[in-house]
Amino acid sequence: MRQYSIRELAQYSGIKAHTIRTWELRYDLLQPRRTATNIRYYDEQDLRRLLHVASLCGHGQRISRVMRLSEQERAQAVLALAATVPDNHEAQLNALTLAMLDLDEPLLHRLLTAAISQHGPESAMLQLVYPLLQRIGLAWQVGMPNVAQEHLVSQLVRQKLLALLDALPAAPPAGAPRWLLFLPEGELHELALLFLVYALRTRGQQVLYLGQNLPLAAVAAACQSYRPAALLTVLTAGLLPEEVTHYAADLRQQCPEPQLIFYGPLTQQLRASPPLASHLPPLITDVLELIPVVSRAAGG
Repeated sequence: MRQYSIRELAQYSGIKAHTIRTWELRYDLLQPRRTATNIRYYDEQDLRRLLHVASLCGHGQRISRVMRLSEQERAQAVLALAATVPDNHEAQLNALTLAMLDLDEPLLHRLLTAAISQHGPESAMLQLVYPLLQRIGLAWQVGMPNVAQEHLVSQLVRQKLLALLDALPAAPPAGAPRWLLFLPEGELHELALLFLVYALRTRGQQVLYLGQNLPLAAVAAACQSYRPAALLTVLTAGLLPEEVTHYAADLRQQCPEPQLIFYGPLTQQLRASPPLASHLPPLITDVLELIPVVSRAAGG
């Protein structure tokens, strides 16, 4: 059974450790146990219970009233809240997290579909899917989720993005700026880049998406024939930190003309000496704000 500290519960739920401890002492919300070395820990059932209570209290319900509900009633109330109150993003995010923890693929699919319908594709991705993926990133640091949970979320989100892309018009406006998107050799985390393909195409840009694990020589050949205004890539885990600066310099040498946009956790390695004509947006929303900038520079 997985074990979590109170700090980890706080990071995962968004509820301060002091509040968790107060709820635990006053309302018997959680039942921590102790390791052989007398360190307090919580289990996955505690995490589920906390997410239920956090969702309902975040919608204005009093903790005393919430704790009078059974666990089943709280779970049902969270799902109802996620379905009927579109602007309660925290409840929707917690419902998605709980469905992930339970490996409930039909429910996760239903919640994602409803979120896209309620908020629109881009807002749903930014306000719910992206924070869920950030939670998964945090979860890897504290020993969860398991591989099955992570793959379930990733594959469902990927399916949604591909369906959204397939529904867009095939031909961009004549003369629209050209973008080339790819992941470097060894890089396989494509969800952020797929979302950016969607965002670019909905903004009238031409996009050539070459996918995962692309050798640098192939990028250079595509640049020579496609002549993009911008190259966009995401650096998550495919390179070692000490390789990033060298890779970016080689990319600039092989593709001297387009703007370079690097996004992802490994881009921090470039901040001391970024390549010429490059951008290092820290947030995915910053990438979106760069689209009209690059478009204007390209005459689009």
